Amino acid sequence: MNSHGAAGEPFLFAFDYELSEALFISSPLDQQDVLFRIGEISNCNEQMVLNEEGERLSIVKSDEYPEYKRKFDIIRDGLMRGDSYLVNLTCSTEVRSGLTLREIFLATDSPFGISLPGRFVSFSPERFVRIENGVISCCPMKGTISASEPGAEHKILHDYKESCEHNTITDLIRNDLGMVSERVWVERFKYIDRINTDRGDILQVSSDIRGKLPDGWQGKLGSLILSLLPAGSISGAPKPSTVRLIASAEQESRGFYTGIAGYFDGKVLDSAVLIRFIEEREGGKLFYRSGGGITVNSNARDEYEEMLAKIYLPLAKR
Repeated sequence: MNSHGAAGEPFLFAFDYELSEALFISSPLDQQDVLFRIGEISNCNEQMVLNEEGERLSIVKSDEYPEYKRKFDIIRDGLMRGDSYLVNLTCSTEVRSGLTLREIFLATDSPFGISLPGRFVSFSPERFVRIENGVISCCPMKGTISASEPGAEHKILHDYKESCEHNTITDLIRNDLGMVSERVWVERFKYIDRINTDRGDILQVSSDIRGKLPDGWQGKLGSLILSLLPAGSISGAPKPSTVRLIASAEQESRGFYTGIAGYFDGKVLDSAVLIRFIEEREGGKLFYRSGGGITVNSNARDEYEEMLAKIYLPLAKR
């Protein structure tokens, strides 16, 4: 990444959450094995529109509430000890679909997406970082609500628990960007995006945090990105102790789920957090990975329902 960045040569990259596996493809627009869309750049112009209910997702098996509560209690105990202020707790849910991973990629509409054959597909709404003209920006998403709820926008923007969570992650990202930037600022705070899904529209709350990079950043792209991992929005704060707390509660590898993927076109780098994620396991079984942020103000039942509510496909519009 450093050498390609310095030379201005395009590449696609991805890192898994545990930083034990990575993907690097030079000149990725010239291949079709790994499909991707990063912002306005994609190596695939196909689109698939779903018409049959049978093609959509159905849940086969998820964590029962008592199992989720066990994990939640481990996190809450850590929060009460002061190990963390915010923890992203995630689960695996077996799902059924009449679509292949490639077809799911083609059928979903999201700002960011990547499909690795036989491994996973992600259709993420969340940017990790974008670097353009020496400015690095990050837009963490914290706060989700069904758009059909009465007063949904006012409710999500003024919810105490969600606001605490969003403020914490905004501060964490400011600190992260401060490690690589000469100065940092918040460009936009708590704005709303509307996302179309196969279960109805949802509202998502984000903030836009930016930093000014020192000269010569192009030759340090790999080092810069690695220093920011894992992404703060899918781990928590403070990051090192939170990552240990997550491992004790989840007790399974996340793999590329909640890792990152990105594309450098020779001048601009854009990247995504790999959420809204389906992985293929042994026997062709599909598992949807989802979760949410936990604070001392969180309610286990509410967080369980939110985890299930995030199992959806953001469908391409007809």
